Amino acid sequence: MSKIRTVIFGGSFDPIHVGHLSLASEVCSSGLADEVWFLVSPQNPHKQQSSLSDENVRLQMVCLAIEGNDKFRASDFEFTLPRPSYTINTLKALEENYPDREFILLIGADNWEKFDKWYKHEEILERYKVVVYPRDNSNAMAVPESVVWLPAKLYDVSSTQIRDLVKNGNSISALVHPAVENYIKENKLYK
Repeated sequence: MSKIRTVIFGGSFDPIHVGHLSLASEVCSSGLADEVWFLVSPQNPHKQQSSLSDENVRLQMVCLAIEGNDKFRASDFEFTLPRPSYTINTLKALEENYPDREFILLIGADNWEKFDKWYKHEEILERYKVVVYPRDNSNAMAVPESVVWLPAKLYDVSSTQIRDLVKNGNSISALVHPAVENYIKENKLYK
């Protein structure tokens, strides 16, 4: 029996937005994966921990945003792993826990450009497929055989922009799922 092709879409998701959801949909519709797991990162090795909202709050927003989509899953898998969360360790742990799945890593072109700085990046490329999507109008670049360039539609939206809009009292309704917008309002996030 073939393994379930599962794309790991890791991120802070502070908050998850329409760009994240659209990209995950494109991954599935392109035939690259059977499912996309939104892997909420408790601590990105490249970001300041203090600036992140609580990991459970971010996970809850992902759950709200993907509710009803059977191809998407919110994952707190990294919450129990040693921190900071290095991608190779996460992928290996996922493989051990879910032997019926083939895990594929999804990253932005901005991360691909500095991928050689990632912890054990050579091992990631040897063991796993990597899907790279454009960011900031980047064009396709030369990639190894284990890497797929996904020419996805670019959404000009970021979580930072959304947090700033909320902080300044502006609407975010076009940028996030309605349930996420309500959750942000009810919990007075990003004020």
